[in-house]
Amino acid sequence: MRNLILLFIFVLGLTSCGQEKKQTNIDDNSKEEKTVASVFETYEMEIEGMTCEIGCARTIESKLSKTKGVAYSKVDFESKIGVFTIDTNILNEKKVKEKIAGIAGGDLYSVIKSKKINKILK
Repeated sequence: MRNLILLFIFVLGLTSCGQEKKQTNIDDNSKEEKTVASVFETYEMEIEGMTCEIGCARTIESKLSKTKGVAYSKVDFESKIGVFTIDTNILNEKKVKEKIAGIAGGDLYSVIKSKKINKILK
């Protein structure tokens, strides 16, 4: 009988250690995600320093398209123009210019002219 009681206490101890306490005072409002309307702006930027289409123009296009907040990225080597659509809640024109200037160590590319083409609410 004594062994049975010890076994019961041992099993009880093992099962109680495996249970996690659930927090009951969780504020339900803290779990809600706030939705903010995206404001997209498109910029046309003249990029200096590109020497080839595949190595330069495509690299800039690719790097920008992978940047959070960039919805569209297209760079034309012939005209030296890049067109970028950005979510202004995440990025701004200055940050895009900095991102372009920072590609390839920051020594090759720079934006010499920039103009806003349009503004789209979504």
